[in-house]
Amino acid sequence: MTSTQAAATHRIVVGIDGSPTSMAVAEWAAHQAELTGAILEVLMTWEWPTTYGWSLPIPSDYDPGHDSETLLDQVLEPVREAHPSVSIQATVIEGHPAPLLVKASQGADLLVVGSRGHGGFAGMLLGSVSEHCVTNAHCPVLVLRDRK
Repeated sequence: MTSTQAAATHRIVVGIDGSPTSMAVAEWAAHQAELTGAILEVLMTWEWPTTYGWSLPIPSDYDPGHDSETLLDQVLEPVREAHPSVSIQATVIEGHPAPLLVKASQGADLLVVGSRGHGGFAGMLLGSVSEHCVTNAHCPVLVLRDRK
């Protein structure tokens, strides 16, 4: 084994949003990371709500970044307990998830996302984020579907 191979770090990137589907995605990705010795990079994104002409009052204590961090911690707590040997790096970032997940996929071994199939057409197999990831990611993509 060369020093380059020894220094290679395996990474699995996973996108979650706190939904039951994304909880299953985080668990699946952690199990895969455990099997392969990969680092698990978990990404949760948030965006400021848009009103499209309506002036909606936003409470002064509204902090979607902090709310996302809290939710991410809650989702990952059982995953960390079930997979203590897996190195999990969790990040919350502002922006739309699709391009941020594609960017995070650079140099990764695998990108794992969920899909509830809520795209623009009824019965669509992939949602808009998962479809964007499948068509633009820099690594293989695994899409776990909601079983409903």
